[in-house]
Amino acid sequence: MKKITQDAGRKALGEFAPDFAHFNDDILFGENWNNGDIDHKTRCLITVVALMASGITDSSLRYHLENARRAGVTKKEIAATITHVGFYAGWPKAWAVFNMAKEVWAEETVGTQMQAHANEMVFPIGAPNDGFKQYFSGRSYLAPISKEQVGIFNVTFEPACRNNWHIHHATKGGGQILIAVAGRGYYQEWGKEAVELKAGDVVNIPAGVKHWHGAAKDSWFSHLALEVPGENPSNEWLEPVSEEEYNKLP
Repeated sequence: MKKITQDAGRKALGEFAPDFAHFNDDILFGENWNNGDIDHKTRCLITVVALMASGITDSSLRYHLENARRAGVTKKEIAATITHVGFYAGWPKAWAVFNMAKEVWAEETVGTQMQAHANEMVFPIGAPNDGFKQYFSGRSYLAPISKEQVGIFNVTFEPACRNNWHIHHATKGGGQILIAVAGRGYYQEWGKEAVELKAGDVVNIPAGVKHWHGAAKDSWFSHLALEVPGENPSNEWLEPVSEEEYNKLP
């Protein structure tokens, strides 16, 4: 097991309470946490139980929940542990810990699913698409593939994420081409039925056509977006795709 080190005590209290910082960093997290008489995973669970029983549900509990997840504690194991301790330490405490544990293990689930999706394609997922997040329902990611000659971007949508209705304008030429590269998604033009997209599918979108595209409810989805050269190009973002219409899709 990798040796556990800690410097939070010295960073926070090194000048004010050097003895406490020493006990925290060198004894508690140094000697105690590195003692091999109890395996690391079990020690993580014991710590979560002790904090829960004491009614401590602040950032220290979250730290130890994250520590437990990294040590290999599964969602089923942490759920069973909290449920069991709830009978002895109190049901309200169990509720409080469950609310935090759900967030910690949800982050793991999203990360695992994202990595599995990334493994399906040769293009990177990229960074969170924060510059355009106001035009998306759900989280999306953007990876520039080429900015020379023709702009090419890999756009990735988490399950159920889709962009708003929008129109690519140009006085001549323009528009967009989508090439699906992984997962399952949809493309829909205004007044027409949505079209399912899977890896290898291509969509040509002329300028002036109102449309949206995004992921299916149960799948991540990525497509390359190619900007078709044109004169005076611009994008017009419109209303979100309604939940009612989107939920009709399989």
